[in-house]
Amino acid sequence: MRNRVAFIILLLSVHCGFAQNEVPRVSLSFTNATLEEVFQDIEAQTDLQFFYLQDWVSEKRVSGVFDKVLVTTVLDDLLKQTVINYFIMEDGRVFLLQNTQVYASLPDNFFGERNQQLPEEETSDEDLGSVGPVFVQTDQNTVRTMETVRIGRATRGNDRRVFTLQGQAVNQASNQPIPDLAILVEGEDMGTSTDSNGNYSLRLSAGEHIIQTRGLGIQDSRTRVILYGDGTHNFQLNESVESLDEVVVEGNRNRNVEAVTTGVTVIDVEGIKNIPQVLGERDILKAAVALPGITTAGEGASGFNVRGGRTDQNLILLDNGVVYNPAHFFGIFSTINPFTTGSAEIYKGDMPAEFGGRLSSVFDISSKDANTEKFSGEASIGPVTANVVLETPIIKNKSALMVGGRGTYSDWILGALDDKRLSNSSASFYDVMAKYNHTINQNNEIKATGYYSYDDFSITSDSIYNYSNRLFSLGWDHKFSDKTTSNLILSNSEYQFGIEFDGQANDDFDLGYKNNETEIKYKMKYLYNDKHTLDFGFASKYYVVNPGRKDPIGPDSDVSPLTIPKEQGLESALFISDQYEVSDKLLLGLGLRYSFYAALGEAEQRIYQDNAPRNEETLEETQQFGKNEIIETYGGPELRLSARYFILPDFSVKASLNNAYQYIHTLSNNTTVSPTDIWKLSDINIKPQEAYQATLGFYKNFDGSIYELSLEGYYKKQKNLLDYKVGAELLLNETIEAEVLQGDGKAYGVEFLIRKNEGRLNGWLGYTYSRSFVKLDSEFNEERINNGEFFPSNYDKPHDISLVANYKFTRRFSASANFVYQTGRPVTFPIGSFSLGNSEYVFYSDRNKFRIPDYYRLDLSFQMEGNHKIKKFAHSFWSFSIYNVLGRNNPYSVFFVTEDGDIKAYQSSIFSIPVPTITYNFKF
Repeated sequence: MRNRVAFIILLLSVHCGFAQNEVPRVSLSFTNATLEEVFQDIEAQTDLQFFYLQDWVSEKRVSGVFDKVLVTTVLDDLLKQTVINYFIMEDGRVFLLQNTQVYASLPDNFFGERNQQLPEEETSDEDLGSVGPVFVQTDQNTVRTMETVRIGRATRGNDRRVFTLQGQAVNQASNQPIPDLAILVEGEDMGTSTDSNGNYSLRLSAGEHIIQTRGLGIQDSRTRVILYGDGTHNFQLNESVESLDEVVVEGNRNRNVEAVTTGVTVIDVEGIKNIPQVLGERDILKAAVALPGITTAGEGASGFNVRGGRTDQNLILLDNGVVYNPAHFFGIFSTINPFTTGSAEIYKGDMPAEFGGRLSSVFDISSKDANTEKFSGEASIGPVTANVVLETPIIKNKSALMVGGRGTYSDWILGALDDKRLSNSSASFYDVMAKYNHTINQNNEIKATGYYSYDDFSITSDSIYNYSNRLFSLGWDHKFSDKTTSNLILSNSEYQFGIEFDGQANDDFDLGYKNNETEIKYKMKYLYNDKHTLDFGFASKYYVVNPGRKDPIGPDSDVSPLTIPKEQGLESALFISDQYEVSDKLLLGLGLRYSFYAALGEAEQRIYQDNAPRNEETLEETQQFGKNEIIETYGGPELRLSARYFILPDFSVKASLNNAYQYIHTLSNNTTVSPTDIWKLSDINIKPQEAYQATLGFYKNFDGSIYELSLEGYYKKQKNLLDYKVGAELLLNETIEAEVLQGDGKAYGVEFLIRKNEGRLNGWLGYTYSRSFVKLDSEFNEERINNGEFFPSNYDKPHDISLVANYKFTRRFSASANFVYQTGRPVTFPIGSFSLGNSEYVFYSDRNKFRIPDYYRLDLSFQMEGNHKIKKFAHSFWSFSIYNVLGRNNPYSVFFVTEDGDIKAYQSSIFSIPVPTITYNFKF
């Protein structure tokens, strides 16, 4: 009926229409009235009569005051925020139309051939020309078999004929966003894919299009879209029971070729269940290590080394809150619960301008939204851990709560080891997480996340260690219009550790350390036009570091109480970035972040002599600073420049250049992250770290993106890296600046990745050649390492190969393999000995001159899923895996001690035998 009315009006409009001087004037005043009520008031004051469908005007409410103004002025004001147009006939009839515009005459060349394709030479909206009226040929068979949606509003005088269609794809059952969904335009050589949050954007010509969606585990769909202007359409899609092909780690389809960002990896959270992991625990961060450019110092090591960077140079975010120590159980497990995680993106090259404060990478991890439709959950039981996550609607289709918890019963492992020194040891951990998401209306949504993790362990009989992470984040997403959205984030994170010592002597003590940070961030996204997408905002972070306290335990303890004064700092930044589509082939990413840091009192700062080593003899004075008084400031611009150029539609070259500042450092004389590592803020004596990185890469897809190939090279230069003097005491040291050194670093490498995303056999092969060096030079011998020359860092591993393969025998049975090879990391060996006091002592080589043996490991697993019937309480699968099938005794470290006057060498390993595991998982 609607199309028929529009057609009749269009025929009449050739010779009809009110002249401007014949339009009546009205006086109106209304508050929160419906459009229908306003139209009735106009009819009462004039001879006009309105014709419309009631559904179009029943929900829209308006307010306004008009005094003797033209009716057209009133209608223009009331309908400007809707998709409704109007046309006034000579006889006083007013016809309302949805989306469409009535024209009194046809434009020139209207009957020429319409070209749906975007012209290659098209570079700006101004060159597009007038599109005129949009006619749609109605095929009744098409209308009956698929949904028709109308987007935007036709506007008279608009000379654009290309518009932007954007929106989000959501799983209808769980209300979760659908990443990696292919969105194709039928009959036209164009398409895109959704990002990790299910969002997409397409540039289309005005008129009719058939939009197809295709994705793994999602039913295909076809939607008839009639486009009149820029607008939004969200896809509500159903799961497909038959589409169960496994993809382990996959970015958005074609994203590796199309996106402007270099060095970005998207982890498929669901797919990592097929990667064999130690003790059967699904682990997002361990899966990341299997990708080029990301490594660790060794098996069981905490923290990550990304492109030659240190472990403290990684910003690990969980729902925008910082996680300082991402490791459980000596680094064997990560603190991120895979069952509560929705998406994980890792930026190791060109970091978005909104992120800062770290030099090497950003691990941007987001938890999934709770299910607002129905009660659901997921659980697993393994040999050392159990995991359960529950989701329940609070207000159906609007708000829901997710609660997850994970714990271990791992003490039996230490008791089963052959080493008698560990027979009385213990270790345990747990983490809990809760998330509440609430959709207020179509323009406003809030999300709140709380997280807490706790570890304690005792390797000796006299010391108990513990550490914990805690964070809270609150986010408010607001949509101003189809082009403008905003996000306000408030977060707080805290990390602390403690040591409780209970020995046989009177030296029992309790040691504690804590650091805390609070951040507020506001960011906006503005779709300026189809060529420019702007992101901008500000962020400010307040640090409080308590470097430690030591208290005696019991009245008989001889330990004197000690508290190191706290440190405070404020780090703020403004940022803006633009994705500028220069042409169909060239896309630029232009970003600028200006960061500013201020070290704050109350504190005292020791001032040392210029051109002299820092020690007690060179101390000149101690300056006192009052509460919140600025001690020292640092800052500067941080560039985010990148470019992508299509050599072929599925073959691109990318380049990026960026720099960053880091104002917080870790102090450690261990090879890897330790629970007792402390963090130090920049001040008068310790400058912020700086890094500059250039990247160049080539990216090619084959066979419709079933195969991906990438080759990426980088060069990184660093300044003011924090290291330590030989024999330095770092914990509970009031003059810590006299124990550390700052120097330069450089890293470079080439990363190769070939990946197969679909089919019975899928997986990837990654190879990285990389080098990482440090230089600690000074005119004073005590502050010079290795004669002031560059030497390999502790995590320098030139060759790194990872092979991950999955084979699907049937829909229910599959097998996976994981092979890893790495060059042994550098160590310092003794090269001589000398006698002193009837004892033998060693003389060591230059730092990191030698290497431990190379590392390699093969893991195998077999997955057996339950049947895929829809109407069943839970869907389950069993996982059988063997970690380190070859029984390789990979050394984690080699160290030397003097015993009874003799020098003895020892090798420590984490897992030197095959470790079988069986895990049961179910989801309902």
